[in-house]
Amino acid sequence: MSSLSADGFDVSDGIGPLASGTSVLLTGDDADALESVYARVVAPADGERGVALTTEHRGRAVKRILNGERRGADDRTAVLAADGSATSDDIRLVDDLTDLTGLGMSFSSLAAEAQQETERFRTGIFLCSTIASEIDDTRSLYRFLNSNFLTELRRGNGIGVCAIDTSADIGADVNSTVTGLKTSFKTHIEVTDTDRRSAELAIDGPDGERTLDTAL
Repeated sequence: MSSLSADGFDVSDGIGPLASGTSVLLTGDDADALESVYARVVAPADGERGVALTTEHRGRAVKRILNGERRGADDRTAVLAADGSATSDDIRLVDDLTDLTGLGMSFSSLAAEAQQETERFRTGIFLCSTIASEIDDTRSLYRFLNSNFLTELRRGNGIGVCAIDTSADIGADVNSTVTGLKTSFKTHIEVTDTDRRSAELAIDGPDGERTLDTAL
């Protein structure tokens, strides 16, 4: 089934549909719950391509996670991973997480390749908080997101999500960092009240604020 609809990109469990160009800042203190919501947004459907930047998993693991959310998403996704090995043409390695210029170039290259195959794409970073913990100045994270990640969404037909674990030690006040980043993103989803099977999502987007109970 194609995700193409008059309203945009389908996302399961009431999170979507999301309009093209939607950038989602996804926050919470439960990494497993964040990963579950992240996969729902990023897993590409038929007629779409995905680009995933991961600091937490090997490339093949990311593909399995996305395929668990939407069958066939693994074959439609290219992964830029900070761990593991480049086992295929669509899994590439991050040389240095602190080199945000090089990281941005690699990410933009994958995004451009994806859009050569199809106009519709989904992209995501899991976890931005890990990148923030590796760099000396969080302002460089803002520049990276605005110059690369968000720019691709502004000029293309896609949606994207940047996930931040608010329990992580990033060497700065994580709440202040989230507040600063929210000004650049169209939608903020905060994952709260998590347990092994469910979570509450506080969604603040173009259509206003709402809460959503979701299974994990």
